Amino acid sequence: MAELLDGKITAKNLRLEIKEEVNNWLASGGKKPHLAAILVGDDGASQTYVENKVKACEEVGFDSTLRRLPAAITEEELLREVDGINDNPDIDGLIVQLPLPDHISVERVTQHIHPEKDVDGFHPVNVGRMVKNLPSYISATPFGILKLLEKYDIDTQGKHCVVIGRSEIVGSPMSILMARKGNPGNATVTLTHSRTQNLKSHTLQADIIIAALGIPEFLTGDMVKEGAVIIDVGITRVPDATKKRGFSLKGDVKFDEVEPKASYITPVPGGVGPMTIASLLYNTLLSAQKKVFA
Repeated sequence: MAELLDGKITAKNLRLEIKEEVNNWLASGGKKPHLAAILVGDDGASQTYVENKVKACEEVGFDSTLRRLPAAITEEELLREVDGINDNPDIDGLIVQLPLPDHISVERVTQHIHPEKDVDGFHPVNVGRMVKNLPSYISATPFGILKLLEKYDIDTQGKHCVVIGRSEIVGSPMSILMARKGNPGNATVTLTHSRTQNLKSHTLQADIIIAALGIPEFLTGDMVKEGAVIIDVGITRVPDATKKRGFSLKGDVKFDEVEPKASYITPVPGGVGPMTIASLLYNTLLSAQKKVFA
């Protein structure tokens, strides 16, 4: 039976560390970290995510600003909102909650955020610095996974890591981070995706699997070797009439089949998700302390 990689407990401990660091920072004369979020439209999941981020800011002693904008806002109007936060010296970090309405370019908005305030780690400058192993804001979900591996002392040195999914937010940066020199890191990485032929032959060789494809219960028991470490990034709402809210949350891993074979596994929910928010807070603290862009 696998040991659970508990994101709730790990994230709680990380938030406590951040809170202590904030108190020390303020005592030494530093300014209170300030995170701003822009929410466009009324997507239910996005609202929940943003509200959780605001609550987490309060918990660790940050200031927070939430700008709610209508779904019909034009791209130019949204960019002006971004400009206003870029130019505000009191705000250390800015996130624009995804997804955005179809008429707005995610790339254009992402690149409009100043790199030094891009605590989501999506700007090409931060991505480039990450690739070069320079100080950068690492995208919050990959950063959260690294912290989870670190806290549970998962040995990644020389291990074969298979990443399923090549998104710019999780899969691609995760493959780079796991291969780079460092700990966690120094793994031999195979990046797989929807066009990979005979994907099962790759996953069966993996010591570590990071599933970030966005397809519920994609990774099944017959695709995993005994003792593998399983990181499930996926979280999808699947209709479920037996649930009061009308849906269940499913990961990319068929948990009941894979868990008996794994050495470690993340649950869904309660695995990677809580780590993402904690990592976002960590990046915002780094921004306030000018530790990435001096």
